[in-house]
Amino acid sequence: MTTPPEQGPQLAQANVEIKAPSAFWGRLRAYFFTGLVITAPIAITVWATYWFVTLFDAWVKPLLPLSYNPDTYLPIRVPGLGLVVALLAITAIGFMAANLAGRTMIAIWDKTLYAMPVVRSIYKGSKQLFETLFSQKGASFRNVCLVEWPRRGTWSLAFVSREVDGGLIGLEPGRPMYAIYVSTTPNPTSGYMFFADVADVRILDMSVEDGLKLVISMGLVFPDRLPSAALVVASPPPEA
Repeated sequence: MTTPPEQGPQLAQANVEIKAPSAFWGRLRAYFFTGLVITAPIAITVWATYWFVTLFDAWVKPLLPLSYNPDTYLPIRVPGLGLVVALLAITAIGFMAANLAGRTMIAIWDKTLYAMPVVRSIYKGSKQLFETLFSQKGASFRNVCLVEWPRRGTWSLAFVSREVDGGLIGLEPGRPMYAIYVSTTPNPTSGYMFFADVADVRILDMSVEDGLKLVISMGLVFPDRLPSAALVVASPPPEA
């Protein structure tokens, strides 16, 4: 049984009417997600900045004398005053710690906190973390690398802390090794530290900042310039 000729144009018109709304909603959905990608980072940045500034204002402003607090005599609130005062206070403490009297006070403070059972662990751990991150002596990650972790055949992005001699960790003296840190995602402050032979580590032509971005984004944000294969130090195949 054949379809009547008059039904052909009607079916084509029905297909056009069905596809047109679908294409329209598809474009609308694409526009929405494009706008979300643009506005969400801006909104998060503004919110985080406002939260950071207001946090210091809530801490510092109640401690200021009324004559130094502009909120008491201005018709509007002045945000950021607490942050400015906190920055000045931190800088002043750093200045005082540079002389003999300041170092003596810090030594007494450290000795007091180290004598407290629970506080000692928190204070010592946080102090070592900040000394590592903000030390002016260059104590930071040196290179980004690839290591076969957690098993052979799978590669993890890691960071080279320093080069060590195997004799320092109870292995053969003169054995060149790297102290490797493999961080977890999306929190790079937790992870695993181990020692590996220099020959088993592939050093990448990638900055530490780009490596951290790659780890924090869970592999979604790659650096603008990918590491060149010619600049990757390939490790020799494992011995049988």
